[in-house]
Amino acid sequence: MSDLSYGRDRLGDAEASTRLEWLVTNGIGGFASGTVSGALTRRYHGLLVASLKPPVGRTLLLAKLAESLDVGGAWVDLDENRWASGTTSPSGNLHLESFRLDETVPVWTWAIGDTRLEKRVWMEHGENTTFIEYRLASASAPARLYLRALVNHRDAHETNSNGAWTARVEPSAGGVCIEAWDGATPLWLFAPGAEVRPVNDWYRGFQLSLEAERGLDCVEDHLCAAEIIATLNPGEAIVITASTRRSAGRDAGTPLARAFSLQRRRAHEKSLLDAWRKAQPKASRTAPEWVRRLVLAADQFVVERAIPGEPQGRSIIAGYPWFSDWGRDTMIALPGLALATGRPELARTILSTFARFVDQGMLPNYFPDQGEPPTYNTVDAALWFFQAVRSYVETTGDLKFLTEVYPTLEDIGAWYERGTRYGIHMDTADSLIAAGDDGVQLTWMDAKVDDWVVTPRRGKPVEVNALWYNALAAMVMFANRLKLPADAHERRMREIEMSFQRFWNPETGCLFDVLDGPEGNDPAIRPNQLLAVSLPASPLTHEQQRAVLETCGTQLLTSHGLRSLAPGDSRFHGVYTGDRRQRDGAYHQGTVWTWLLPHFALAHARVHGRKEEALAFLEPLGELIGACGVGSLPEIADGAAPFTPRGCIAQAWSVGETLRAWHALTVARPVTAKTARTPARAKSRARTTTRPRALARSR
Repeated sequence: MSDLSYGRDRLGDAEASTRLEWLVTNGIGGFASGTVSGALTRRYHGLLVASLKPPVGRTLLLAKLAESLDVGGAWVDLDENRWASGTTSPSGNLHLESFRLDETVPVWTWAIGDTRLEKRVWMEHGENTTFIEYRLASASAPARLYLRALVNHRDAHETNSNGAWTARVEPSAGGVCIEAWDGATPLWLFAPGAEVRPVNDWYRGFQLSLEAERGLDCVEDHLCAAEIIATLNPGEAIVITASTRRSAGRDAGTPLARAFSLQRRRAHEKSLLDAWRKAQPKASRTAPEWVRRLVLAADQFVVERAIPGEPQGRSIIAGYPWFSDWGRDTMIALPGLALATGRPELARTILSTFARFVDQGMLPNYFPDQGEPPTYNTVDAALWFFQAVRSYVETTGDLKFLTEVYPTLEDIGAWYERGTRYGIHMDTADSLIAAGDDGVQLTWMDAKVDDWVVTPRRGKPVEVNALWYNALAAMVMFANRLKLPADAHERRMREIEMSFQRFWNPETGCLFDVLDGPEGNDPAIRPNQLLAVSLPASPLTHEQQRAVLETCGTQLLTSHGLRSLAPGDSRFHGVYTGDRRQRDGAYHQGTVWTWLLPHFALAHARVHGRKEEALAFLEPLGELIGACGVGSLPEIADGAAPFTPRGCIAQAWSVGETLRAWHALTVARPVTAKTARTPARAKSRARTTTRPRALARSR
């Protein structure tokens, strides 16, 4: 695999190199992340953000190693810091010759004359352990490396702007043990072969520039708890190990043991690519480099979630660096992250894990960061569960699992019909799902600031009912596979299909966003209607599908995704910046969402049947993986040009849906209006549905 790399032209620009962020993960919710330049710009940046209650309870323990190199008797600073005073000192990015992503391992190379120093960062899978390797790649003489370990002990979502505690820093074999206060989780730092000196010196006033952009606390203090000095001969390396595990020191004790840790990372990456190639032999041979990158990125979101009865449970982190695992995001991302990449056993485990959390027909919205009970304020997570199960069964033919989960699916459907939390219920008059309650955000457009629900969407949201229709279509398929009665599901599906015509808005030539809301039908042009075309079964006529696609294409489509609201709407916000109220006010009012671009590509293939054109809509994402979070896809972008990436630097459903769509369009025959899986009687009705008047006039 070729490297994703940058040279001095990008790295020498302080703003550009600081906007590039890297990420490595450990499979239990912990991670290391930072900027390519070395400057700390987020509260989430650190070399060890440990997951103390996997996959949550994330705690910053090691913020950074401030690096200096003695070259010819002169100390050269290699890192970069931005200070609350407005100054930047030092500016080590000026010595960066290159940065590259070697599979999933970030690699820096500094060049001062003929001296070149390389740095690598990776984590041990399944442990809160980070390895930082420094290698003197070339030099005319030995060089001394001086590192200052800046530590902390705080929740990853907070900041420490008034650090006052005196840590207990005690020497240990090959390093030190740092305990912020009595009872705090110790941080073990090991640097075999180096001189390690305990210190207690606060570095105050780090300016977190991206937090300032977000209108949040943006000044941070870190404690320098140790100094590490090592002399490196040309070609020689030293590995610093940061861990919550004391026994990690044994692994750091010899060069061979240190080499094994990187070999384990390489072997894990190879197993991911091998599984993908085995599952997708044809597609993997012709896949562009960016698709292979996303196959590796997909694994970063997979985490352990042990629960009673499911000790090997698995889940999906919605996004780094701040999200935990969310039910909706997990179900949307799962087909791409697990099935398209050749890991069906992982998909089954995740589905089994979440099935245990079904309560009153609902899947959890998210799991809180400190391990509290999950929340259930989501109308669509359980409906996405049907789609994830459908993808799994279609991929594997696993009828044993389908038999096990079928009663749970039936129970979900029964709850939705008779009613569950937050006013979620089926309206018996039209068989459509209605939802909404005061002060609660239930759809994926779920921004809320204090008591302000930005897009409440009370009533009958269009994508929720497209999912409801597809849930019934899935149940027809499941019942047929299990040789169970399907008539009741088919009847309900036909009722929904007939009622779905209520969403057609002849004035706009597309679909209402919400029906029967407190103020009637909502004509806002949003991308939610696209799901009525992109999901496996569509309740729309071919002419309506085309009209929806054209509306979304002309008013919502950008190179980075689809806008959440058309620019002509008075509520449109084109830039996602400012304090929390400003940002959340723009979150679903014009902000571009990357995960929707694959749905546009799939919808385009259904309407026009030309997969090459559909695949072309995904190509800009190949550039996007190098624009923000290196090697992954971001959550959102501005709704106004140049569509600057924003939000999480790595988002599960952005990566998952892109992988799913790319493989579906490359390997499988695209789903078109003629090949959509709709029961025969429903197809017959679709052919005789009255044409919308607006479309008739346009012809």
